[in-house]
Amino acid sequence: MLGGPVALLGAVAAAVATTGRALRRGGAPPRWAGATLVVTALYAAVARPWLRQWGATADERRLPLPGDDLVPEPAVQSTRAVTVHAPAAAVWPWLAQIGQDRGGFYSYAWLENLAGCRMRNADHIHPEWQRREVGETVKLHWASGLPVALFEPGHALGLAGWGVFALRPIDAGSTRLLARQRLRPGPGRWAYSLLLELPHFVMERGMLLGVKRRAELAAGWPVGRPGGGR
Repeated sequence: MLGGPVALLGAVAAAVATTGRALRRGGAPPRWAGATLVVTALYAAVARPWLRQWGATADERRLPLPGDDLVPEPAVQSTRAVTVHAPAAAVWPWLAQIGQDRGGFYSYAWLENLAGCRMRNADHIHPEWQRREVGETVKLHWASGLPVALFEPGHALGLAGWGVFALRPIDAGSTRLLARQRLRPGPGRWAYSLLLELPHFVMERGMLLGVKRRAELAAGWPVGRPGGGR
């Protein structure tokens, strides 16, 4: 999964080279070369836009969110969202306690632990884990982490180098949980797109759904009740 787009680019380069050689010899390009180009085109035209805006409405993608000013002129912006059938006040504590040494990230711990993260996801709110200071490190791994860029209790949590999680109440009993990332222009943007964009999406989607599941269970939303999707 790591570097998936890089593998696709490598396959495209191989397909183009093979096709060129075949045409110079008067032959037909191999079928795998054409299939590779089609798959790559579909990823660029369909898959990448979908994963960058998973769950978010058109209005939410345009909506200014807390933390946007941290990267005022992004080269790329992604916004993902999920509906949580719980009040914002019941969703926030799960966000507040994220971190390898606290509540985890509610995503795929077994994948994270393949990288040696020693991750454990909490299934309960811990009052002692509800505060963060700007500049404080939120651990992603036992040996490293990212600094808090924004901490607005009940509203938004931002991690430098990751993005911002924001809560928008729908009504008294439901909330939209949004995750936004804004990438600065430059080489880092290309490195992220080629190496990290796909795994970041997989893990962040898992996190959004993990927060949703825990907050809804705590709020008494019945498991399997209709309307519990995005």
